[in-house]
Formats: sequence, C-alpha cells, structure tokens
Amino acid sequence: MEKEYFQAKQKQAKAYFHTLQAQIQQDNFASTLTETLSQYQQNKKKTWVHFDKGGNPPSRSFLSYLAKTGQLDSYLHRSISYIYFRDLGRDITSHTMQNRIAEVTESVKNYLNKKDQIVPFHMTELYQMAKKESLEEAFFWVMDKLQYISSILPEQVNKQEARRKIMKIIAGVIMHELEELDGEPSKSLRRQLLDQAIRTGYYYGLTYPFIDDILDADLLTVSEKKTFAYFIKQTLLTGEVLPVKASDWQDNHWQFISAVHQELSEAFQYLQSCQPAENRQLFLENAYLFFEAQELDREKQLDNPDYTNEDLYTSVILKSASSRLIIRSFKPFSEGDHIESNMFHYGLYNQLADDLTDLEEDLVNKNVTPYTYFITYQHQRNDFINPFAMYWSVIYYFIHQVYPGKPEIRDMILDRAVNGLKRLKERLGKERYQELMQQFSFDTDFEKALEKVVNRNQHVAFFDKWIRDQFLTTLKQKEESKKQFRTKMKEVKDQIEEHLRFESGMGTLEEAADYSLLGNAKRLRPIMTWIMAKEGYNLPDHFVLPLVKSIEYMHTASLIFDDLPSQDNAPERRGKQTLHEKYNHATAELTGLWLTQRAVEEQANIEHQDPSSLLELIAYSTRTTQHMCQGQYVDLHAKGKSLTLEELEELSMYKTALGFEAAWMMPLIAAGASEERKQTVKRFARHAGIAFQIKDDLLDITGDSKLLGKQPGSDYRNQNTTFVSILGREAAQKEMWEHYLAARQELAQLPEIPFFDQLLDYLILRDR
Repeated sequence: MEKEYFQAKQKQAKAYFHTLQAQIQQDNFASTLTETLSQYQQNKKKTWVHFDKGGNPPSRSFLSYLAKTGQLDSYLHRSISYIYFRDLGRDITSHTMQNRIAEVTESVKNYLNKKDQIVPFHMTELYQMAKKESLEEAFFWVMDKLQYISSILPEQVNKQEARRKIMKIIAGVIMHELEELDGEPSKSLRRQLLDQAIRTGYYYGLTYPFIDDILDADLLTVSEKKTFAYFIKQTLLTGEVLPVKASDWQDNHWQFISAVHQELSEAFQYLQSCQPAENRQLFLENAYLFFEAQELDREKQLDNPDYTNEDLYTSVILKSASSRLIIRSFKPFSEGDHIESNMFHYGLYNQLADDLTDLEEDLVNKNVTPYTYFITYQHQRNDFINPFAMYWSVIYYFIHQVYPGKPEIRDMILDRAVNGLKRLKERLGKERYQELMQQFSFDTDFEKALEKVVNRNQHVAFFDKWIRDQFLTTLKQKEESKKQFRTKMKEVKDQIEEHLRFESGMGTLEEAADYSLLGNAKRLRPIMTWIMAKEGYNLPDHFVLPLVKSIEYMHTASLIFDDLPSQDNAPERRGKQTLHEKYNHATAELTGLWLTQRAVEEQANIEHQDPSSLLELIAYSTRTTQHMCQGQYVDLHAKGKSLTLEELEELSMYKTALGFEAAWMMPLIAAGASEERKQTVKRFARHAGIAFQIKDDLLDITGDSKLLGKQPGSDYRNQNTTFVSILGREAAQKEMWEHYLAARQELAQLPEIPFFDQLLDYLILRDR
C-alpha cells in the first residue's frame, strides 16, 4: 500500500511541478509578479523601524518599542496568521479564523506583557508552563529524553540543532492539538491530550537526529547506511520494527546503533498506538513517503550532470509536503480537504526558502538542491528551471490561483518573502547577496521592483522568526555558559586540590585523611566558597584558602561518618573503597574527628583585622559541626523507619543544606556581610540543599555506577527513607523543581555571579 501511495503522491507532485513550470513559461508571469509587488508596496505603511536582522537577533527593546508605538498588535496578528496559514493549512480569511487569530493574538500579547524577559527559553519558564497544565510528568520525561539523546549523539551530529528541531516539532504538535480541542474539555482530558501531543512531537522529532542526521552525516560506512535505510524502509512497509544484528555494524558503531534502534522502536510503537485505528495506514504511508523522498534526495550527487528538472523538484515537493502531512495522521483536522491541499502545495515554498538560506553551506558540502545544481550547471545546460523563479512561481500560485483577490493573503506571503530576503542579505552581506540575485535573475524589471521592495519595506518582521532567533541565541548562550561553568569548576578545583593534602607519614591519621580527601570528588562546597569569597567579596587569598580547606575538611568528615557500618555501611566512596574498608572502623572515626578539629584550626589561623568576625566565624563553624553530628544522629535513628516529608526535609537540612550554607556563610562572615544577606543565604541553602538531596535520591535509582563512583541502590538496600520512597519518582521530581525555583528566587537577592546561576542548573541536571 505504501508504495502505491508513494506513486500516487509522486504523480501529484509531478503535476504540481508542471503547473509551476507552466506558470513560469507564461508571457505575463514576471509582469504579473511585478504588478503584484507594486500593489503590495502601495498597501504597506511606512512606519517601522527594522530590528529583524539575521546576525543580530532583536532584543526585549524590540517588543517594547512595538508596544509603545501601538504596532505590537499588527505584528503579532500578522505572525500568528502566517502560522495558521503555513503550519495548519487554514484559510485565514474566513470569519471564524479571523476571530480565532484575534483571540490568540490577544492571548500572546497578554502573556508577553506579563514577562520581564520575553521568551527566555529557560527551563524554569518551560517547567512553569507545564505546571500550569499539570504536565510536569511530561516535562520531566522530555528533559530526561533530551539529556539522553545528547549523551549518545556523536560529534558528527549537531546536538544543539537536534534539540531545537525536536522542541520546535513538539511546539507544533501542541499547537495542532490546541486548535483541535473540541469546546471546553475537562481538565483531565485536556491534560491527557496535551501529554500525548508532547510525546508525539518528541517521538516524531526524534526522526531528524536519529534518521536524517545519521544518514546525512559522515558517520556510518556506505554499507551501514544502506543497512540502516533498509531497516527504516522495511519497518514502514511492514508496520513491524525489524531487529538489527551486531554483525552488520562496525564494533565502534554497534553500541550507538543499538541505542538508536531502541529509541526508534519505542518511538514507532508509540506513534502507532496513539493514532485512531483508521489513521494508522495513513501514518505509515506518509512516513514512507517522507523517508523515500529524503532517500531520493540523499542519493543525488552534485557531480552527476544528468538530472532533469522533474528529478530535482519532485522529491523536494514530496518531502516538504509529507513532513507536515504526517501530523495529519495523528490528529484529523476539523476542516475540509483544502487543509491537506494547502500543506501539500505550500511546503515547496518553505523548502526553497530554506535551501536559499542554506545555499553556502550546501555548496561546501556538495549537497544537491535546485539552487546548488542550477549554479553548478547553468552554463553547461540551458534547460534548467531557475529555482528562484520556481520559488516565486509558488508565491504566484497561492496569490493568483488559490487565493485570488485576497490582498491580506498576498501581503502576508510577500511580507514573509521580503523578510526572508532581508535576513539573507544581512547574513551574507550586500556584495554576496547581490551576486546571488544576479545569478538567479530571470526578469530585469521584476528584479528591480523586488530590490526596491526589499530595501524600502521595514514592516515585515515575524514573531516566529524572533522566537527562533531568541531560542538559538539562548541555546548558544546556555552552551557557552555551561562551558564556562565546567572550565571554572576545573580551574578552581585544580587550585583547591593543591592545598588540601597533608604532609603525611605512613600509618598516621594524616595519611588516612589524605586517602579520604583524594579521589573522584566534586569539591562542590569548597568551589562555592572560593567563588563567593573571591568574586562576591574580593577576599584575599590568606582569607580564602583557610575557608576553602575548612569547608572541605568538614564535608569529608561528614562523609566518613556517613559511610560507617553503623550508618550507611557504604563500601565505596569517590570511586574507591571507603575509609573504614581501607583501614578499619576506629581509624575512620578518629580521622573524621581529626578533620573537624583541623577545620577549626584553619579558621583560627586567619589573620583577620576584626577579631570579632573571626570569633563569629569559629563559633559558626563549631555550631555547624554540632548540627552535622545532630544530622548524623537523626539519620541513624531514622534507619528502618518511615519518615514524614517534613522529617526528611529536616534531615536534608542537617545533612546537605548546612554544607551549602556553610560554603557561602563563611565568606559572608569574613567579609562582614549584613544580617539580611546572611538570612537570604540560609533560605537559599535550605532550598538548594533539599533540591540537591532529592537529585541524589533520584540518582540512587537511575544513576550510572561509573559516574556516581558508587553502586546505586544503596538507599533501597539499607531501607533508608528517601524523597523517592515517600513521594514516588514523579512527585519527588516536582518537589525538587519547587525547591529549585525557590532557590533561584533567593539567588536573585545575592551578588550577581553567573557561576552560581549555572550551579543551580547543575544541581538538578547532573548525572553524578
């Protein structure tokens, strides 16, 4: 059935191609387009400051400017209209759709007006949106999935772009679902449908990095690519997931392919299961259509001069149409067949626009597109259709054939086209842009009219382009911040390590202390102390080093006690035997006690100009040690008992939050900070510490022993009460996020240090 469907759609694509070709060959094609541009230009208002530059994404000031000048409504209305037209295939001129677009425009405007930072794409924003719809479980699921994908994708695949595509598709499927919600469904039904939309979007989006990117990348051998393509094709033809055999893959590829196969199998089974029975065949047909069209394009070689116009454009029409038609199989549209027709025909416009944007990269990579092929062979063959003319033929088709006499459609489509050319000109530079326009020239009068429109019209920006730019900028900034965070962690950790070791002889407590201090330790607390002291308060080294050593000695002592047979009875810590396993119980106990006293000595040796601050520091440190012991006592008596959430939070306060608090409080005391700021640190530490402990509890059931440095599952084996055992995994994740958000609010009241912003993200996203 799929092959017959492909042939039918291929026939439809060829017919569409010949329609577009015939338009170009009409004597009045270019003159009609020129007149259309003239009508469009006359209808434009000359009040817009152009902010929409490809290389410099617009900022918050752009939307503020629109709001102040009364242009935000028209900007959003145009953008949302285009989304309904392009992505949902709707006739936006109907009275019903105009009302719906106005409603959505007002809703988006109200949302934006409530935000201090518009569309930051920070995960806190996404979580809060999910929470509003009771979709926290789906949010956690997607976050875990995206993190897993990033961990297994090889360097040949752009992880950032993979993440962007998946999230874009999730957003698109959610939009489809929201538009098809019938009336006012119950909260539970709405949640169920949106949850399904999120998972559908993820699983569909997964095909881009795990199929397209893998087959496009220089990763697999030629034979392996054929095997992989066969697996995909046969799965779509039979409706059953085919197994893969290790013997078909190189040893260094098998583990990756095995993981991909597992994820794609899961995706295929879910996508089939969540569709109405009557639509499953349609799903297989459109999925096969999309993959086969992609394969036809992948097989093309730029050094082959024999492709026909039909060869070049038919596969492009098919893949650009089917990528959207697949969504139709998940959710039947409430309107008529014109939606499918619009999606089928308008897809080519988007593909040709994208190919023009990617032209330089495609030329470098020798990818075959209508543009690269035309440029390569335009002087050798005179039968090729100019792809820029084909691009404008699609525009002509919609303006004059599908929606004749509808200026709002004309202006919206031309706004989009002009916006794309402006962005291309900004990105390539004026000289290269003009060179390309000369290469793709097909009518002098039209090109002159188009150049005037592109240069003069400023009222052409689109909100989805703004969002895309902001999203990409945020992803880049986030990735850069992560790199800076990791670099800072390593740099500070390396400096700290130099000062932690003791001059020790064999058979001494110093030797035992050295053993416990060294190993695969994160040094999170001393790093926090170091950065707060240096970047928050500019404290000198003779203050900082004793504080750093003191906090690490206190923390290591707590771990020694925690690992004892009378406590957790842990066999491993920091990737090696625990201290009592390496030596004996008595040595471990004495070493822990010795380290707590050495921590106080480090503080007492600080040459502080204010003795009262030094005494406050020592008093705070000794109180913290007492609380640490109290926490161990509470933990000991909690074993085998069922704790309440409040009791567990109190225990976490003793065991984890106190360490975070001390890491920041010591520099604050040494710097003479205000009482108000100290109280802020206490609140921050409580929430951050509990979030950290919940993450530890989650890792104990999901973590990798190689990354953790110990065997997971120790809490279960020792019958320890954890946030997971009390709340369950999902509720524990919710609790972690609530404390994370509360900690972020407190962090905003402290000195602005980018490292700590990343630190909070690390606390809940870490894998060890």
